[in-house]
Amino acid sequence: MKLPILLLAAAFLPVAARAQSASAGPATDPAIQKMVGEISADRLKDDIYKLVSFGTRHTLSDTKDKKRGIGAARRWVEDEFRKYSKAGGGRLKVEQDTFTLKPDGRRVDVKTLMANVMATLPGTDPADNRVFIVSGHLDSRVTDVMNRTADAPGANDDGSGVAVVMEMARVMSKQKFPCTLVFVAVQGEEQSLLGSGYLAKKAKALNWNVVGMLNNDIVGNSHGHDPDLHDPNHVRVFSEGVPANETPEQAQLRRQLSAENDSPSRQLARYAKQTGEQYVPGHTVALEYRPDRFLRGGDHTPFNQQGYAAVRFSEMNEDFTHQHQDLRTENGRPYGDLPEYVDYEYLRKNTGVNLATMASLALAPAAPTNVGVLTANLTNRTELKWEAPATGRKPAGYVVLMRETTSPVWQQRFPVQGLTADLPHSKDNYIFAVAAVDEQGHESLPVLPRPVR
Repeated sequence: MKLPILLLAAAFLPVAARAQSASAGPATDPAIQKMVGEISADRLKDDIYKLVSFGTRHTLSDTKDKKRGIGAARRWVEDEFRKYSKAGGGRLKVEQDTFTLKPDGRRVDVKTLMANVMATLPGTDPADNRVFIVSGHLDSRVTDVMNRTADAPGANDDGSGVAVVMEMARVMSKQKFPCTLVFVAVQGEEQSLLGSGYLAKKAKALNWNVVGMLNNDIVGNSHGHDPDLHDPNHVRVFSEGVPANETPEQAQLRRQLSAENDSPSRQLARYAKQTGEQYVPGHTVALEYRPDRFLRGGDHTPFNQQGYAAVRFSEMNEDFTHQHQDLRTENGRPYGDLPEYVDYEYLRKNTGVNLATMASLALAPAAPTNVGVLTANLTNRTELKWEAPATGRKPAGYVVLMRETTSPVWQQRFPVQGLTADLPHSKDNYIFAVAAVDEQGHESLPVLPRPVR
């Protein structure tokens, strides 16, 4: 989708000459649009029904049985990943990443062999070390979190998230991206985020350049209960404001700038909103300015704790009669996380939001570095400077983003060719950021400037 040369040249005129004619938004990529269109509600449904067929996927359930328990479920997901790899030319690398946990006196009472089922699509550019991760959790539970024998269908919590990961792997493994993509069904979420905690620590120890992590947990039901609600057109994305691993120096800068709303995870959430709504028309990504629901957590949390940008997708209105429940009927109301309560068309749209976000980020250049706003001169202008990305290919240009301090989303965009920008808008009245862009219009995550003299 290369722009004509004259249009491309016009797009990157010096920003001062274009300050009053900012571009409306990034271009739509037909290749990403095609991938989103390949997502199948029927395949998502088939995957969830298959996951439910294992009876229970409790972390402490049977690992040897061929038809029931977490072991059988792990092997099936691995087999499906291998099928996708074969269809995509064998580039998708599939494994069960195993580790052993000792009893912890809390939610693990026996020595347990754990496994995250991973499918890794290596990048095509050896110079691009970025990693993007999408996850759902494979394990399920009933009312008693230690009950490993009762039927625990886990259709929505979190069969829906695993189905998202699998469908994305199926579609995206046929394509090529400059950086590495990881599709993972983690284990042990219900026992205190054990699989994601292991993976996040491993990523940190191996110095993975994880630029963004998308966690999908409870993303398939468009109906809420207490009160009864139906909303098939919204999905929530939760993101932390103050980074979990913030240093004293970073805290001081954040307070100076009042930048609680501009953490890396918040930038990732904004990116998901912009991109998801661009490629899944009529579906709204609702920005939730908190790390997760009240007193609850998800598999993005360990990645936040390791300093990575990570967010959680979750359905707009939850039905708690179908979460963490023994299968039963009370006062005429059925309880339990069964597949008939999943809205598969709604799940298809949520999968599209995830795929568009991951593909757009992966196809874009890496973000610019050392972004700064000049503060030496007292003017009503904004002068910005930055350096090229530290990894991957050279961008075709950059875009300066601007929004009012009260706005949750970017409102104006100014394409720039070089490594500086001079805008006739006051740095005191707006929030700015800079993103790198390629010739096709794919944009990196934006970077907030630091004050420099």
